[in-house]
Amino acid sequence: MSKQVVALHQVTIRFAGDSGDGMQLTGDRFTIDTATLGNDLSTLPNFPAEIRAPQGTLHGVSSFQLHFADHHVKTPGDAPDVLVAMNPAALKANIKELQRGSTIIVDSDEFTTRNLTKVGYEANPLEDGSLDSYKLHALPLTSMTVNALAELSVSRKDAERSKNMFALGLLTWMYHRPVEATENFLNAKFGKKPDVLAANLLAFKTGWNYGETTEDFAVSYEIAPAKMPPGKYRNISGNTALAYGLIAASQRSGLRLFLGSYPITPASEILHELSKHKKFGVITFQAEDEIAAVGSVLGASYGGALGVTTTSGPGLALKTETIGLAVMLELPLIVIDVQRGGPSTGLPTKTEQADLLQAMFGRNGESPVVVLAPSHASDCFDIALEAARIAITYRLPVFILSDGYIANGSEPWKLPTVDDLPDLHVDFAKTQENFLPYDRDPKTLARPWAIPGTKGLEHRIGGLEKADKTGDISYDPTNHDFMVRTRAAKVAGIEVPDLIVDDPTNDAKVLALGWGSTFGPIGAAVEAVRESGEKVAQAHLRYINPFPKNLGEVLAKYEKVIVPEMNLGQLAMLLRAQFLKDVTSFNQVRGLPFSTTELIEAIMAVLND
Repeated sequence: MSKQVVALHQVTIRFAGDSGDGMQLTGDRFTIDTATLGNDLSTLPNFPAEIRAPQGTLHGVSSFQLHFADHHVKTPGDAPDVLVAMNPAALKANIKELQRGSTIIVDSDEFTTRNLTKVGYEANPLEDGSLDSYKLHALPLTSMTVNALAELSVSRKDAERSKNMFALGLLTWMYHRPVEATENFLNAKFGKKPDVLAANLLAFKTGWNYGETTEDFAVSYEIAPAKMPPGKYRNISGNTALAYGLIAASQRSGLRLFLGSYPITPASEILHELSKHKKFGVITFQAEDEIAAVGSVLGASYGGALGVTTTSGPGLALKTETIGLAVMLELPLIVIDVQRGGPSTGLPTKTEQADLLQAMFGRNGESPVVVLAPSHASDCFDIALEAARIAITYRLPVFILSDGYIANGSEPWKLPTVDDLPDLHVDFAKTQENFLPYDRDPKTLARPWAIPGTKGLEHRIGGLEKADKTGDISYDPTNHDFMVRTRAAKVAGIEVPDLIVDDPTNDAKVLALGWGSTFGPIGAAVEAVRESGEKVAQAHLRYINPFPKNLGEVLAKYEKVIVPEMNLGQLAMLLRAQFLKDVTSFNQVRGLPFSTTELIEAIMAVLND
């Protein structure tokens, strides 16, 4: 039959179901197909902390949200236009975020009395009229999938597991996504399991054919490609971008990349990704604990490698003494903290920005480190290179503060050319007489990087205070004061770019200042506020220690500064302390990124105050 095709500028889709329903795989496949068509996009995977939560419960709901458009998008979207809910728990967990008129596709087979009772439904929402204000499509996805696969030699359980492919096929038809890529993916993934492959392929094709033939869906949609600078693109997540950036830094510096890590959500994917790239000389070591991991990395740095350790907040707490040792030894060390909800175990699979003060001050004594923060997924590649540049040049620990939102989210990334990457060549200390291990470069204050075993470069290491120049153990008060101030001066003197302010009219009274993953939501909110006729400036910090040298001047220019953070005001505290600027904090710690709407309201409140 002939069906109407409607052109849209953008759409936000959320796949939600039980943690075993394959929603992350389904969302990821739809994302890759969308990227192939040239749409700009942003994603938000959201999954439970439990490895296998009780089936059909609210605690077990896993979701994947994708916002894609024919123009540049900054966030994964505030509210889904389409919700695919595989059971009552998925519907109940997400319905409050839908606007009236949104499309809901549910698996009606799962709306049994038992499943409804599990999540507190007193009546079936598919029948009681509570969803009348939505475009509801209650489809027996499970039974349709099982019936479609009846002639295959697969069990009913395996057939039911394929219903996510039925849903993917239907959404692929609805939004004119290519089918070939998903078919190729399934062939690669299940090629050694022909029965499972046949089931998934048939379920996917049946879902697509259902959309094409049923009268329940009279309209399909097209979203044109976004206008983007010419080049070669790929879809990339923050964790993968960090891994690739570290490999690039290794290649550009000529140093072996050594990653010592202990698995922890949401940072483990960096370890997984780097372990695949031994051909680039990458060495990955999965240690028995966080302390062993960072100890191995500092040893690798001492031996002349590019040493990196990855963790999240709880693991960072365990690494602190060795990081302090790296400050004392003045050796390159990259510490990647993919922040998550805390304290303690907290919210392992949810995002937060509450490790900033721990990164800044969470060590004994005066032990300054560099702190950088990527602003979005593809920015992680550049921030990894920058962290390596600073660590190698100035011989000190550098923190990268990512978070769960950046780590798991994905977006298109334009592949750089090798010639555009920085030259990170390293000059190690050479054999010499009367070697002074703490003699410093007058510009960077960096001490020589002396590879152990090099004749004439023998020197003392350890956690006791070092004497200036010689590196001998020293308890002299004057020397200690000098070394403490020198290490602090080295960090303070690092050359970082000035803060760029987006202020089109150059006369705004209010500045929205953020760091890390608040970049997209703040940008989208500022854009909306400007479209309403108001004037507001925006700036975003990638360098937090040291701050850009013009930051004080920027803060002084604006009457009011609002600082949105996914913590209780940690950056705001630093700004007030250093610049005596009474900034306005806007804080939430819900384990979720800011929505554009709530930031619009916060900025307008400051404008109207």
